[in-house]
Formats: sequence, structure tokens, C-alpha cells
Amino acid sequence: MKTLETKRLAIVPCTADSVNLLQSQQYDNGPEIDRHLQELLKDPSLFTWGSWLIIRKSDSRVIGDAGFKGKPDDQRRVEIYGLLEQYRNHGYATEAINALIEWALANEAVEIVMAETDRSNLASIRVLEKVKMKKAIEKECVIYWARQ
Repeated sequence: MKTLETKRLAIVPCTADSVNLLQSQQYDNGPEIDRHLQELLKDPSLFTWGSWLIIRKSDSRVIGDAGFKGKPDDQRRVEIYGLLEQYRNHGYATEAINALIEWALANEAVEIVMAETDRSNLASIRVLEKVKMKKAIEKECVIYWARQ
């Protein structure tokens, strides 16, 4: 199993085998994981290009999920997302998102990692700035980010 490790986190791709862990910890962070698992059944090449579980090493607790919204496109771009709301202000999101961005950019299929956030989501904006993403396009309610 592919695992990314940081000082405090293990970041692992979410697969059908992850369901027992998620259920045992009563982890539910919205529909993204379920959607990814359904897509993975249809297309196994989506492994690593969907949801990854963010696991705190100190207690093996799933503290969030992050990942990509599909495989890189024909322009070698991939979009990242992250959901770690319950554990804000501990640096976990920055640590996890940065590890995923670095992993993606080390892949020859990826040249640019993209993200989008609501203009009002200051916590996400801070994370994206900390992981050295740059504003690419600003619209009324949404900011699009990029890192090469």
C-alpha cells in the first residue's frame, strides 16, 4: 500500500479495505470517500487519484481526508481537495496537503496542482498560501490556485 509520511501523519489512499477502519472510528466527513470508492470499483486506475486518509501517527486516528478530484488531465493538471475541519489550527491540513502536492508533482503525469476555495474560507486560504500555492484566477466568490 502506498503511504506518504510526514512528521505527525500517515497519508494513505482510501480503498475498499479502508471501510472497516472508517466504520470502527465512526469517521464520516461527507460523500467524497463514498463517491471515490464507487468510482474506484469501476476504474482501478483511479487508485491514488482520489481520496487519501489522513491518519495521526500518535493514536492511529483518521483525522480527515484529502486527495485529488481525478487523474491528471491532458494538460498535466490535477485538482486537490482537503477536509480536516474538526482538527483545525494544528497544522495537520498544511502538513497533509503539502505532502500530497509534493507527491503529485513528483509524478511525471503532473505539472500543475490546482485548488479552489471560496473567498470567504479563510482557513483554507491560509493553508493554500502556506503550501506555496499561488492565486491563478479570482472570481467574485471563488479563488482558483496553482502550484507547479
